[in-house]
Amino acid sequence: MRKNILQITSIILSVCILSGCRLPFRTDNLTEGERKYPEFLTIDVYDTQANTQGLQRGWFAKKVRDKFNMQLNIISSNADLISEATYETMRASGKLGDIIITNVDRGRLSELVKEGLVLDMSPYLEKEENLSRYKEQIAATSVFADAEGSWAVPSEISEFPATEPSENNEPTNAPTIRWDLYKKAGYPKITTLEDMLPILKNMQDMAGKSDSDKDVYAFSLFGDWDGGAMQNAGALVSLYGYDIQDFVMLNPETGDMVSIAEPDSLYIKMLHFLFEANRMGLVDPESQTQNYETVASKMKDGAVLYSFWPWMGESLYNSDEHLAEKKGFASVQIEDASYICWGNDPDGKQNSSIMVGGNTKDPQRMVDFIDWLYSDEGTECCGSPTGDYRGPQNLTWTKTEDGAKLTPFGEQAFISMAKDLEVPEEFGGETWSEGVSALNYKPVDLKNYDSDGIGFYYQNWEDYKNKTTQSITEDWQKHYKTDLSPIQYFDEKDLITVIPGTEWASEDYPEYIKTIEQQCRQTIKDYSWKMVFAKDEEEFNKLKETMLSTLVRLGFDEVVKINKENAAQRYEILKKAAEVAP
Repeated sequence: MRKNILQITSIILSVCILSGCRLPFRTDNLTEGERKYPEFLTIDVYDTQANTQGLQRGWFAKKVRDKFNMQLNIISSNADLISEATYETMRASGKLGDIIITNVDRGRLSELVKEGLVLDMSPYLEKEENLSRYKEQIAATSVFADAEGSWAVPSEISEFPATEPSENNEPTNAPTIRWDLYKKAGYPKITTLEDMLPILKNMQDMAGKSDSDKDVYAFSLFGDWDGGAMQNAGALVSLYGYDIQDFVMLNPETGDMVSIAEPDSLYIKMLHFLFEANRMGLVDPESQTQNYETVASKMKDGAVLYSFWPWMGESLYNSDEHLAEKKGFASVQIEDASYICWGNDPDGKQNSSIMVGGNTKDPQRMVDFIDWLYSDEGTECCGSPTGDYRGPQNLTWTKTEDGAKLTPFGEQAFISMAKDLEVPEEFGGETWSEGVSALNYKPVDLKNYDSDGIGFYYQNWEDYKNKTTQSITEDWQKHYKTDLSPIQYFDEKDLITVIPGTEWASEDYPEYIKTIEQQCRQTIKDYSWKMVFAKDEEEFNKLKETMLSTLVRLGFDEVVKINKENAAQRYEILKKAAEVAP
C-alpha cells in the first residue's frame, strides 16, 4: 500500500508540473491574477481592428496572464478573407466573443444587444477606477444600443480640443516616399498627384533590389482593409480633403458630397492613377493576393517606395541601420493637395469600441480587463509593432529626475527597430514584435498624459528627440526651408484638412436596403481591383461602365441617397464642433 501511495503521489506531482498547476504549499508564488481569479481561462476576442489572429504571445500575454490568469485568443476579421461570413456564423452560434472590439454604428451595437451577445456593464462598473473617469464617453457610445445600460467603451479618448489635429508629427494621410531616392532624383517638383508617377518610375529604376535581394516596386497594395470600396484608392482620395463615408466622399470643411461611383469622381480618378502606375510597372504583381502584414514585411525590407500613410513607411523602414546609410521615408508636398487629418476626439471614437460578450463565463474579470486597458499601465502596453505607446515601464522606458527616458532595450525597439529583439524572460521572453498586443486597440489618444504627467507617446519626449536627430529629417527641413515638423509645415502651407473629433456614428440601413448595400459593396470592390489591373485603357473603361451599370441595376441610388443624408447630418455636427471650439 505504501508503494501504491508513493506511485499515486508521484503521478499527481508529475501531472501538476507538466500542466503548470499550483499545489497548496506554493501559494506564495501565485501571481496577482491567480490570487484574484483562481480559474485559468482562455477567452475569445472578436476584433475587427486586429491584423493577426490566434493566441496572444510574448510579453503582453505575460502581462495579461499575471494580472488576470487568462490568455487571449484573437479572432480577427482583418486576417479573415471571409470576415463577414465569420461574423454571421459566430452571431448565429450565440457567442461572438468574451471581449468584442468593433464599431457601434450601422445598428451593430443595437443588433448585438437585442440578441444578447453584449453585456450591460452597469452592475460591474462601480468599483472600476479607470472607467469611472469616462462615464460620459461610455454613455455617448452606449446610446447606439437603443437600450438603457453601459454597453461599450469608445477608443482614443482625448484630453485635447476637437479641432486640433490628433496627429503628433505627421498627418495621418500624406504621400510618403523613399526620401533618399527622391533626393537622388533631384527633388523634382510635385504639383499634382499624377506628377508622382514619372518620379516614382525614376526612383524605382535607381532602387535596385531590396535588402533581401527582392524586386522593388513603387506601390504594393493589399485588400484586407477594404470596406465599401478599395481602401488603398480611398487613401489617395484622402490626399485631397475628402473622407470616404460609406459610398460618399465628404469634404468636412465645405460639406461637399459626391458618390464614389460618379463617372468622374475622385475615387474613379484614383483607380485610374493606380491603373497608370501598374501599366508603368510600378505596382507589385502580388498585390491582389496579399494582406497588410505581407506589405509591412516588404516595407521593412525596402521593397516598397511609396507609403499611403507616413506612420507605415517611417515606422517600418526608418531603422538605425537604414538611417545610418542615409536611407529613409519622409512625406512630400503636393502643391494642389489637402491632406486629411483627424481632430482630437474628447468623446472617443465609436468606430472602434470595446465591449464584453453577453454570455462570457466571468463578466467581472472581463470588465476588470477593460478597466486595466484604460489604466496607465494598460494604455502604455497597447499599440502596434511600429511603436505608438511607450511600452512597459522598466522594459522600454524608465522615470528619471530629468523626465521619461528610453531604456537601452527601448532604443533598440523604437529607434534601431532591431529585428528579432529578444525580451528578457522576466518580462515574458520571445521577441519584442511577437509580444506586441495583437488587439491593435488604442484606449486613449496618443497625445494624452498619464497620472504623473508623462506622455504616452514616447516620440514627444525630449529624450527621444535628442536621440533621433537624423540626416533624413535635417535634409527634409533643408529642402523645404523650414524648422517645423511636417504637420506644422503642411498646416502653414494650408495643405491639411482637419476632421473635428465628434461622437457621430451613422444609423443602420433599413432592412430592405441591407442586401442591396452588400451587393453594391462587393461589386465596387471587385471591379475596382479589376480596373487597376486592366490590360489597357479600353478595358479599364469597359470595366468602369460595367461596374456603374451593375450598380444602377442593383439599386445603388437608393443606398447613396441614405448615405448622403447621413453625410449631411455628419457635416452639421462637424460644423458645430468647429464653431464651438476654443
